[in-house]
Amino acid sequence: MADQTMKGEELEKKAEKKLNGWGLFGSKYEDAVDFYDKAANCYKLAKNWDRAGAVYIKLASCHLKLESKHEAASAYVDAANCYKKTSSQEAISCLNNAVNLFLEIGRLNMAARYCKEIGELYEKEQNFEQAMNFLERAADLFQSEEVNTSANQCKQKVAQFAAQLEQYPKAVELFEEIARHSMNNNLLKYSVKGILLNAGLCQLCRDDIVAITNALEKYQDLDPTFSGTREYKFLSDLSSAIDEEDVPKFTDVVKEFDSMTRLDAWKTTLLLRAKNAVKAKEDEDDDLT
Repeated sequence: MADQTMKGEELEKKAEKKLNGWGLFGSKYEDAVDFYDKAANCYKLAKNWDRAGAVYIKLASCHLKLESKHEAASAYVDAANCYKKTSSQEAISCLNNAVNLFLEIGRLNMAARYCKEIGELYEKEQNFEQAMNFLERAADLFQSEEVNTSANQCKQKVAQFAAQLEQYPKAVELFEEIARHSMNNNLLKYSVKGILLNAGLCQLCRDDIVAITNALEKYQDLDPTFSGTREYKFLSDLSSAIDEEDVPKFTDVVKEFDSMTRLDAWKTTLLLRAKNAVKAKEDEDDDLT
C-alpha cells in the first residue's frame, strides 16, 4: 500500500513538472495526462481514494486544455467513483461536471445516466428534494433519447419521493402517467396494477373520499382488468374503512393484504399516515359526542 502511494506521488510530481515546463503544441498536457493517469491508478491500488479523486480532477483539466471533452467527462466520472467511498458531496460535484460536458457534446444518454446517479446519491443522503430534481432531469433526457424504460424508472422514483414529501397531487399525476404509458407496452402491462396501487395509496393520503372514488373509476377505465385484482379490492376496502372512520377495519384490510403480498417500507409509511388521519377523525368525533 505505502509503496503504491509513494509511486503515485512520484508520478504526480512528474506530471506537475511537465505542466510547469515548456512544451510544444499541447504536448506537455499529453505527457501530464499519461503521468496523472498512472498516478491515479497507484492511489487506487493503495485505496487512497481522496488522492486518486483529486488526481482524476487534474487529469480532467488537462483533457479540457487539449479540448477532449469526452475524456474530461470520463475523468470526472472516475473521480466521482473514488469520492463515492469518502464523500458523497465531492462525488456529486464531479458527476455534475461530467453531466455538463456530456450535454455540451450531445451525449444525452450519458448525461441522463449520470443525472440518475446523482439522484441516487442524494437519495442515500436522504435529500429527497435534490434527488427528485436530478431524477426528473434524467427522465427528460432518457425520454428524449427514447430510452423509455429508464425514463419510467426515474419517474417512479420521483413519484415515490414526492409522496414521501407529502406532495401527493404530483405523485398521483406521475404514477398515473407511468401507468398510461405502460398500458401501451406489452412488456410493461403486467406492472400497471402495482403502479395504480401506488397512485391509489397517494390518493388515500389526500383524505378526500370523493377523489378516491373517482380515481378508482378512472383506473378501471385505464385498465379494464384492474377491477378484478387484489390491488383494486385492497384500495376499495381501505376507502370504505376511511369513509366509515373504522380504524380496526382499516388495520384488518392491511393485515390481510400484507399476509399475501408483503408491503414495502414506502407503502407502509403511506398506510400509516392514512390510518393516523382516520384515527384523528375518530378521536375528534368522540370529543364532539
